[in-house]
Amino acid sequence: MAKISDAIKIIDKITRSEPDLEVMVEEASINAEVAQLIYEARTKAGLTQKQLAELIGTKQPVIASLEDANYEGHSLSMLQKVAHALNHRVVIQLIPIEHEQSA
Repeated sequence: MAKISDAIKIIDKITRSEPDLEVMVEEASINAEVAQLIYEARTKAGLTQKQLAELIGTKQPVIASLEDANYEGHSLSMLQKVAHALNHRVVIQLIPIEHEQSA
């Protein structure tokens, strides 16, 4: 059997047989992606966490939480506020799940 070097494929192979673990990995991946998107948009706009917080009427620790990959409390309304303040918009897609078939 050939070695799998792609980390995503390795994780998929490990989690495929454990649905609960697969869901946890997927949720963690989404949280990390959202945090990274917020961080990148904020820094590209040249804003500190405190400045962004002031623009959307919240406190700096809230922005720090939103940019934390382990944060699980993202809400659509907060994401929309952040996006608007950074001159962005939120886009949501539902994409069919495709699993690779084992050979």
